[in-house]
Order: sequence, then C-alpha cells, then structure tokens
Amino acid sequence: MGGGRALLAASVISIQNSCFTYPACQNCCSRLSLDSRRFNCLKCGHTGEVKDARYRYRLSLKVADTNELFDITVFGSCLDPFFGITAENLQRYIQDLNHLSGETNKDASPGVLIQAVETCFIGKRFIFGV
Repeated sequence: MGGGRALLAASVISIQNSCFTYPACQNCCSRLSLDSRRFNCLKCGHTGEVKDARYRYRLSLKVADTNELFDITVFGSCLDPFFGITAENLQRYIQDLNHLSGETNKDASPGVLIQAVETCFIGKRFIFGV
C-alpha cells in the first residue's frame, strides 16, 4: 500500500491479543502508565488519580484481502456498536468479573469475552480505513 489513505476490504483471520481496552490519556489518547493510585501519560505529561482514568477500545487484528495479510489495529468508539457498550463500561465489567473469579490480572479479558469477540469478527469481512 502507498503512503496515502485508502480503504481496505479484508476478512479477519485472527484476533492478535485479548486486551480489548486500554487506559487512554484524555488529551492525546496515548496509553497511560498506571500505578496503584495515580496515572501518568508519558507522551503529554497528563496526570491524575487511577479512579479517573478513561478507557478506550483497541482491537488488534490479522486480516487478509485477496492478495496479502495485514496487521490492523482498530481504536476508539467505532467499536461501541460491536461490543454494545463503551470501552469504559466494558472495562468495569471485566474488572468486576475478574474480581468475582479471583483473577489477579484486573485487566485480563475473561475467556467468554474472548470467544464472543472471535465469533463476532473472525471470518467476517470489513472495510478498514488505513
């Protein structure tokens, strides 16, 4: 593909990782660095309390058109219709499920969610703006 913007019609081959949300800077959308009580954006310097961190969707996919394979990452609220809720609410749901199941990684996606995402995307054809 060239250096400009293009549309790519491709089928999803696989989901590349199981973390579908990330804590995002409200100023620049970069991933926040979290500790037990505070967050910090390494890109723009924005800081705050962890309880105030906002989450954003990040879905990494392996896709194929008729000739090539591509790694594509889809960000943001365009994924709200597929998940049925905002990234913020999904993250709360994940944390609640992990708390109930005793999972120590509070950001790990439950297996049932991973299966649902795979069912929704793998084998389906989408048009991606790249």
